[in-house]
Amino acid sequence: MVKRWYVVQAYSGFENQVKRSLEERIVRFDLQDAFGQVLVPTEEVVEMRDGQKRRSERKFFPGYVLVEMEMNDDTWHMVKETPKVLGFIGGKADKPAPITPKEVDNIMRRVEEGAEKPRPKVLFDAGEVVRVTDGPFKDFNGVVEEVNYEKSRLLVAVQIFGRSTPVELEFYQVEKS
Repeated sequence: MVKRWYVVQAYSGFENQVKRSLEERIVRFDLQDAFGQVLVPTEEVVEMRDGQKRRSERKFFPGYVLVEMEMNDDTWHMVKETPKVLGFIGGKADKPAPITPKEVDNIMRRVEEGAEKPRPKVLFDAGEVVRVTDGPFKDFNGVVEEVNYEKSRLLVAVQIFGRSTPVELEFYQVEKS
């Protein structure tokens, strides 16, 4: 039988605990042949705290764990009876549907990119109002005109002497207002 990827809903905040429990139960029930990877999709994010760049992980599907498995009665019951698991997502309650290979590729690519190029913890959009927290324009408010995630910089229109002036700032120099 072929292994496919399924989405398992877990209690929010317990995704890593569910992952560990599943991996332990797979060994305990001697089902290693029926299972592949158990994955909590995360990406690395960077934020500025107290003037320091801090790296942390962010789950991009909070409350969900991906499981590569052969679906049969034994594997279904083993996963469903794992503590803190609410059930499978997709399909019917007794016959879950796997996610498509394209969805799996997108998730895996995002996990790899997150490790290579950490994303900012706070995402900005053009047109959003921000407050400058550092540098010569500290305590000014401005409107985001452009966002450059590659360089972690923003172009912000700040009102100086009644005129809108574009100022280039680092992500850590602003906060959402």
